[in-house]
Amino acid sequence: MKTLCDIYRSPLKDEMYLYVEKREGTSKVPENLLQLFGKPQHVTTMLVTPEKKLARADANKVLKELGERGYYLQMPPVSDSEMGAIAAKNSKLQR
Repeated sequence: MKTLCDIYRSPLKDEMYLYVEKREGTSKVPENLLQLFGKPQHVTTMLVTPEKKLARADANKVLKELGERGYYLQMPPVSDSEMGAIAAKNSKLQR
């Protein structure tokens, strides 16, 4: 499986990125997530394949979530226990 993705960065959260299928745009991203994310700022368009090396995301996980949810949210790296709790809470919200 391969998917042409648009990748957006959050203007509100450093190092938070949103991957969406190019043909769908952000139409499948929940409104409450977009409010927390802020107005998406386009970074690049990329063909994601299972073999693709991504900086901080697993291509297979990106493809899986794009297929199931229509988007993949890349969270900032966890730097301490407080960020770990926030990341875990966000992960539960996405389910």
